[in-house]
Amino acid sequence: MIELNKVYLSDNLKLMNRMTSNSIDLIYSDILYGTGKKFTNYQDLKPDREVIEEFYIPRIKEMHRLLKPTGSIYLQMDWRINHWVRFILDDIFGYENFINEIIWWHKRGGNGKYFLKRHDNILFYAKNNKQLKFNKLRGEKYNYNGKSGQGKLLNSYAGDLPYPKELIEHLNNGQSNFNLDVNGAYLCDIWQTTVTTYHTRNYDTQKPLELMDKIVKASSNEGDLVADFFMGSGSFIVKAKELNRDYIGCDINPKAVKITNLRLIS
Repeated sequence: MIELNKVYLSDNLKLMNRMTSNSIDLIYSDILYGTGKKFTNYQDLKPDREVIEEFYIPRIKEMHRLLKPTGSIYLQMDWRINHWVRFILDDIFGYENFINEIIWWHKRGGNGKYFLKRHDNILFYAKNNKQLKFNKLRGEKYNYNGKSGQGKLLNSYAGDLPYPKELIEHLNNGQSNFNLDVNGAYLCDIWQTTVTTYHTRNYDTQKPLELMDKIVKASSNEGDLVADFFMGSGSFIVKAKELNRDYIGCDINPKAVKITNLRLIS
């Protein structure tokens, strides 16, 4: 029997096999990125298509089975495997149920020989696009020259913002109706967060709660059941509890379960 509002130390495929079909409203997972690296807290998969497909196809099939007809899935990754995972999602969920590819811009990464890689990809699919539950969100307030300002984009520029300085100034002067992530406008598919890098204090590649906030609010309501089967440090689970959602978390790493439980308590 799978209990709600609990995090499990388990292989996620084994846990999902025990769960009831059509029971979950929202699945989010910051999946293994296929770097091939040994991190402090986990061993990543090799960046090989056969390895990626062998690992993800059975897991994504189970995620599809578990979602309600009104449910949705968000899988976060980067350039290494997003094209392969998109093929898998198209095959299992159906091309017609692709909703968005969200770009989360961050500052991780140092100098590089070519253009710097400064974003993650979040693939958003519906179980059934004709029944999809979705709450349209508006943008948020940003700091503007050290002051809080409605409808203002960050005006600092160091060469790596997703919008050029000239465009930011153009928008802040009220000369455009672009649907960007600003207060009073609906969110687009390029997301900035106040925290623009990974946290590493608790766990490798920990994601900010602000990012989780957008996903939980957009694709679930209070009392809904949400799940994260690649839980890591538990940011999604922590935000789900804060927003009064029921949750199920899972990770194969004992440290991930320990850290998540500590964050849920605190």
